[in-house]
Parts: sequence; structure tokens; C-alpha cells
Amino acid sequence: LPVCVEVANQEQVVLALKYEMEAVWIGARTTVNPFMVQEIADAVKGTSLKVLIKNPINPDIELWSGAVERIVQAGITNIAAIHRGFSSYDPSTKYRNKPMWAIPIELKRRYKNLPIVCDASHICGNTTLIPYVAQRALDLDFDGLMMETHPNPENALSDAKQQLTPEAL
Repeated sequence: LPVCVEVANQEQVVLALKYEMEAVWIGARTTVNPFMVQEIADAVKGTSLKVLIKNPINPDIELWSGAVERIVQAGITNIAAIHRGFSSYDPSTKYRNKPMWAIPIELKRRYKNLPIVCDASHICGNTTLIPYVAQRALDLDFDGLMMETHPNPENALSDAKQQLTPEAL
């Protein structure tokens, strides 16, 4: 079973390699820190590890693009971006994280061969909006979808409201 894990520093990359993870992802909170992204880039250099890069928490295309660049410069060729929406202080929004579709579209314009996956669960924050957001991502030619699942969401340790049951997929 292929396994992917989030990494936030060099030590976690070393552990991911030790336990033969197929891929790692750089989380939204790490993407905002160029020093940590560089540390991760240095750790993955020379490996065949797949690296997924979530957008930063705040709507900043330069931070996201910079993270992609650092991983590319490390010689990693199997890279993808994950769009998980952007935090907002707007209480009227129906999303947990605003999609701001123009930003991942701009990333795709800059990196034409970069696959972009939509993390509909994190954008929505609840299961009712997931079908709409997933379809919108597909309509915008995203390369894949990421959705959180749990056999019993109400017992999930985190993000219970945004998790689908495997049967719902």
C-alpha cells in the first residue's frame, strides 16, 4: 500500500525515507517558511521521493511558487501541488478555506507540467460542499482530488466534520 506522510523538517524526511514512504507532502504551514522548505529540499536531494506541496495558508502565489522552485532545484522531478484553499477572516464565507481558484490556475500557468490536486476536504471544512468543490476543480482541469476519509468520522481525532466515510466515495 503506497503511503504518503507530511514532513516539516529534515529529520522527518530522514524518517520518511527510513520507513520507505512513497511520497511526502509539505504542509501549508511549512510552505510559508522558505528556510524549512529549503531544509526539506536539501534532505530529499538525490532521492526518488515524490514531493507534494500544499499551498501556503495565506493567498501568496510567490511563497507557493518558491516552494516548488526549491524542490525542483533539489533535482526532484516527481512533484505535485495540492490546493487546500486559503484562510480568511471573512465570517460570511461558506468555506473553511476560500478556494481562490485564480491562484492555483496561476501556479499551473507558471509550471505547465506540474500536476495540481484539489484537497476538497480542507477547502470545504464539511462534507456537504465537497461534491461541488470537487466538480469545480475537475472543471478547471485539476489533475486529481484529495478527500479525507474515516470509517467513523464522528470519532476522528481531527477534522471530523470534513471527513467522508469510505462508502460515500
